[in-house]
Amino acid sequence: MDCEILTVGTELVLGFTVDTNAAEMARALAEAGIRVRRRASVSDELADVRQALAAALERCGTVIVTGGLGPTPDDLTRQAAAELFGARLVHDPAVLADLEEKYRRRGIAQMPASNRRQADVPEGATVLPNPIGTAPGLWIDDGHGRLAILLPGVPKEMRGLMESEVIPRLRSRGRAEDGGPGTVIRSRTLRTAGIPESALADQVGDEKRLLPPGLSLAWLPSLAGVDLRLTAWNLGEEEARAALEQAAGALRAKLGAHLYGEDGDDLAAVVLRALEGQGAKLAVAESCTGGLLGARLTAVPGSSRVFVGGVTAYANEAKLGLLGVSAEAIAEQGAVSEEVARQMARGVARALDAQAAIAVTGIAGPDGGTPSKPVGTVWIAVLWRDQVRTFTHAFPGDREDVRGRAAQWALNYLRRVVAGAL
Repeated sequence: MDCEILTVGTELVLGFTVDTNAAEMARALAEAGIRVRRRASVSDELADVRQALAAALERCGTVIVTGGLGPTPDDLTRQAAAELFGARLVHDPAVLADLEEKYRRRGIAQMPASNRRQADVPEGATVLPNPIGTAPGLWIDDGHGRLAILLPGVPKEMRGLMESEVIPRLRSRGRAEDGGPGTVIRSRTLRTAGIPESALADQVGDEKRLLPPGLSLAWLPSLAGVDLRLTAWNLGEEEARAALEQAAGALRAKLGAHLYGEDGDDLAAVVLRALEGQGAKLAVAESCTGGLLGARLTAVPGSSRVFVGGVTAYANEAKLGLLGVSAEAIAEQGAVSEEVARQMARGVARALDAQAAIAVTGIAGPDGGTPSKPVGTVWIAVLWRDQVRTFTHAFPGDREDVRGRAAQWALNYLRRVVAGAL
């Protein structure tokens, strides 16, 4: 079964509000085996909403809409849908009574008059009760292949109606149309770090040879690395599981040491688990990342079992006094240098009695670069069992990009060193 998602709201179109509803709905629908063919947003204009609804129904037959069901004059989704389906808006006494009761439970004896609009329902529509908010959902089926599902735009209310009303109804409808137990859409993500997308593509080779029928592969590059998302389309539950496992196994062999986890795995958590397995403690010394590494590590529950602490030594004086970096190294090679990174790693490991350490020093910009050390230059030192390895990069991007990349690459270097893969 296929559908489209339409979110209504001028604030979404202008970018003042991020459209999280469409993403949540798409994930929930995929989990139920329903393919989302298109997502769109339109402003709070009657003509725009009506036109977008008509186009979605023409293309796909089923559209789920969020937003525009509130009590204010710019909430026009009900009216647009009614006009499109050739139905009158009629007052539903049961919906009105439910609205009034909700206000009484809140201690408000007299419901605002504007809320009465939310009891206007397109004739023939099925009301989907909304126990959380005031706007009920609406299910409009013309019996000729067109289905519009209208949901409130408040995320919590949308989420509740999707779970309690929409997904169960769509599953039943899909089973009835297909004449069987139905299919699923399942995904599995393999996460990599420390290799560009193009190099990774060369390493993977012809992806079509790796994928069983019914699977697709999406490449998702970001500052953190490249995620490879496998998706099984319209397969039975067991068939999808087996196909995903087969494809994931083939990809793992291709990705090698660049693979650090799957699905929701976080690189910082992976590093902490590896060190805990070795009975080792971790300390970090940061200059250009300014505490970002420590924040990544302490965001992981239970990190205190491994991470003992860090030193943010931004100024040279802090590097000298807190980490024991030599004045000669800074004077002769500069604060952003291999030797200073090496001494920072040894200094923080010594100060905090850690068997593993990461040190990062660099030029995040936008100022401070030189011809020999341009903005983006970063030195990373990794200490493991008294041995120090150093790495340098010229990271692209703005200040935030450079800092984020430096933290991710530093964690990945430690992961690989501890695993003996570097």
